[in-house]
Amino acid sequence: MATALILGIESSCDETAAAVVENGRNVLSNVISTQIKIHQKYGGVVPEIASRKHLEAVSTVIEEALGEANVTFGDLDAIAVTYAPGLVGALLVGVSSAKALAYSLNKPLVGVHHIRAHICANYIEHKDLEPPFVCLVASGGHSHIILAEDYTKYKILGQTRDDAAGEAFDKVARVLGLGYPGGPKIDKEAKNGNPDFAAFKQVSFGKDSFDFSFSGIKTGVINYLHNLEQKGETYNRADIAASFQKSVVEVLAKNLIGAAKKYGVDKIAIAGGVAANSALRAELEKRKDNLKLYYPSPIFCTDNAAMVGCCGYYEFLNGNFKDLTLNAIPYLNVEQN
Repeated sequence: MATALILGIESSCDETAAAVVENGRNVLSNVISTQIKIHQKYGGVVPEIASRKHLEAVSTVIEEALGEANVTFGDLDAIAVTYAPGLVGALLVGVSSAKALAYSLNKPLVGVHHIRAHICANYIEHKDLEPPFVCLVASGGHSHIILAEDYTKYKILGQTRDDAAGEAFDKVARVLGLGYPGGPKIDKEAKNGNPDFAAFKQVSFGKDSFDFSFSGIKTGVINYLHNLEQKGETYNRADIAASFQKSVVEVLAKNLIGAAKKYGVDKIAIAGGVAANSALRAELEKRKDNLKLYYPSPIFCTDNAAMVGCCGYYEFLNGNFKDLTLNAIPYLNVEQN
């Protein structure tokens, strides 16, 4: 494949990030400015605050990424940026910055779909991984099972019909008093709990469907806790966290493996913030049979720009360039780009 140096820019939610990636898989720098502490007091991301913080950080983050990679703007072959989906104000900061750079440097502009980028995060540390494979993308905003048919061709096999898995983690963590972000806090708390303490109902849409529904599991936990409180009964928070987590990861693993077997694919991967969950990884290792399982290191599970640079490289090779009319799109099907 052609040699290319890509600057990736990510600002879809509450991470301002920039990275320099060589040939899609060699990360020369990966700088992330997180806003987690700012949003913790609100129990979740406040879009207007996120946008303002991106504006404050984006130039510095880009400069740091170039410095760590020991490259200049002139060394770059293209500018890649997340333009969809995400918080529209947050996305606009990254898109505007990338457009300005592409115009002033006369470099190609590559628009990157956020979910595609999460899938591509698996390429960074797994040099042997090539399409086709089936990937579960689970985060605070997304829960999809996607067939990566090629580096730039994707097909949705299943998706949530209501809450995203990470969203359910955040809401349950809130009612348990664990705080934000909920995913890692529940994962940690659950290690001290009994996953069989309570059975929270999982939703199935039939053997031929790989869709999810997490609203019922989330509501089941909330109602369970309310009933205990009304009776004046105490509960072990770790047991509730472990039982909730078990319900979620079991259905995620079952649908991912079922989709891979139905479509005759021998490789599976996970991506997104929930992919860092230790129980999900353990459940997949237990169930995978002869399937080969891939997942990124935690730093590449949460939002980052290395995955944008990686995805942007393959879009670059495919000639998928954008012009200066590129805009932020809060919702966009992963099959489109």
